[in-house]
Amino acid sequence: MRRIVEERETFVDIHCHLVPGIDDGAKSWQESLAMARMAVADGIETIVVTPHQLGGYAHNSGDLIRHRTLELQQELDAHDIPLKVLPGADVRIDNGMIEGLKNGSVLSLGDHRRHVLLELPHEMYFPLEPVLDDLARVGMVGILSHPERNQGLLKQPSLIETLVDYGCLMQVTAGSLTGTFGPGSQGMGEWMLNEGLVHFLSTDAHGPRARRPLLGRAFDHAASLVGEDVAMDLCCRNPAAVAAGNDVEAVRRKPQRGVLATWFGWRKAG
Repeated sequence: MRRIVEERETFVDIHCHLVPGIDDGAKSWQESLAMARMAVADGIETIVVTPHQLGGYAHNSGDLIRHRTLELQQELDAHDIPLKVLPGADVRIDNGMIEGLKNGSVLSLGDHRRHVLLELPHEMYFPLEPVLDDLARVGMVGILSHPERNQGLLKQPSLIETLVDYGCLMQVTAGSLTGTFGPGSQGMGEWMLNEGLVHFLSTDAHGPRARRPLLGRAFDHAASLVGEDVAMDLCCRNPAAVAAGNDVEAVRRKPQRGVLATWFGWRKAG
């Protein structure tokens, strides 16, 4: 499917490990700049950088990420790379998260204190409703990163429906839709799209060679499944709203029943 570039709004990526040397993402300024050039060539104009926070990355303070994001913007400008970067974090859920969000040591997306990118352990799921309630009490909304890759949710995908109905937003990784993470994650991502359970497509990029900062192929695949207007919501409008600190509703579109819904029919058994 060919994207209609003339009419399409620009891509915004709200999950990208572009800041060099502070997590498992870009290792150097050279890698960061190479990733940035790839992103721009693919149609991305704004990235909310999301280094890991908490869990094994307690050293990544909010102030450090803010400072390194400013340095990154200066490097991009100096190299004439037309990319805007904003501070954020990929936050591992733990007991100190809410207090950190309140005092600014843990970052929300765009540093607006509105949306928080939540990371579960990859190998398991635990109930998120108490976390979402705690966030709501401080005026924030959770965005669950790559649920289609979580082993617990792959076994019980109906939990995703429950979470969306509860107000949680869902971010699917672009590479999942294009097969990078295997058929299970691809099938889950496609099912989520067809059921109206995806709010953002993001790169979760970690480098210039593997897990690259590209959205175009995933946009095209999403458009082939649910239409270009929905794909633009997921790659352009919804992430742009988050980057600006504006609300995105956790609403479900009318499900697109068909082969994928049948293939995932066992989900209700979870």
